[in-house]
Amino acid sequence: MGDATKKLLIIDTDPGVDDAMAIFAAFNSPEVDVIGLTTLFGNVKTSLATENALRLRELAGREDVPVIEGSSSTFAGVPNKRVADFVHGQDGFGNTHQPRPKGSKEEAMSAAEFIQQKVNQFPGRITILALASLTNVALALSLDETIGSKWAELVYLGGAFFRNGNVNPAAEANTLGDPEAADYVFALGNHIKVVGLDVTVGCQLTAADLDALDDGSPHGRFLHAISQTYHAFYAKHYGINGMCLHDPTAFVAVIAPEFFKWTEGSVRVSTEGITRGMTIMDAGFCNWVGPNAWSGRPRVQVALGVDETKVVQLIKGRICK
Repeated sequence: MGDATKKLLIIDTDPGVDDAMAIFAAFNSPEVDVIGLTTLFGNVKTSLATENALRLRELAGREDVPVIEGSSSTFAGVPNKRVADFVHGQDGFGNTHQPRPKGSKEEAMSAAEFIQQKVNQFPGRITILALASLTNVALALSLDETIGSKWAELVYLGGAFFRNGNVNPAAEANTLGDPEAADYVFALGNHIKVVGLDVTVGCQLTAADLDALDDGSPHGRFLHAISQTYHAFYAKHYGINGMCLHDPTAFVAVIAPEFFKWTEGSVRVSTEGITRGMTIMDAGFCNWVGPNAWSGRPRVQVALGVDETKVVQLIKGRICK
């Protein structure tokens, strides 16, 4: 499919202000060929995530890229109820009331089926950028566990390893959205990179950067408009005069992993109690006496350091044409 030197990219997403930036950056990046947008709950409910993905595809002029709707329930089958409308607005786009998209989603399969089929169709070539919870990826693995060794890479935006979460002190939003899915994926998948709050909170657009987005281009006007509610959230709750670039930073890890410092180890996700959603890595600080719950699991690469200046400069250069 396409240029063999490009990464074939599936973006699993819950758009979302910073999702929109990541998706535009991907469409504008010669290193990747976006072959599908799969949708999930998180910033908005799944059906609205699908509508927003269709809108982003239309704005980018990429109606050739299929949008496939994902699950409305967690990996354990619990209907999702929580959305981050207090961050992204009720419409996911900063309450800007965007027009309805002209295109329509793929009806023939689910997001999990699409992921499973594409990884098997192009073994060793598919990169999955998971910008929401890992529900769709976990469901794809439950259809065919072998895909965990067949994808080129899974880059997951989620977790908080050596800092507090952003929903509560223990948990980051994407992982808390479906801890069972995350723990299942980390148990079965290979070639996984995790980009969490340890690095994403330091990658920010300033207020001046946000103003500069309104450059008269369609992408710029759109991104500037939808970012105002997001900016206000960070000002109120974090005292930041700007916004964190969580999702675009995870995309940079796809095309420029050298901008990050990676630490490798087995990862578990807490699925109960006050630590539900907490990500805990065996970072290799100790040779344990006897086996434990991390023993024998695949090793995951976790970003614990980042060149923030390089990441932000790359994002700023890619989010608008």
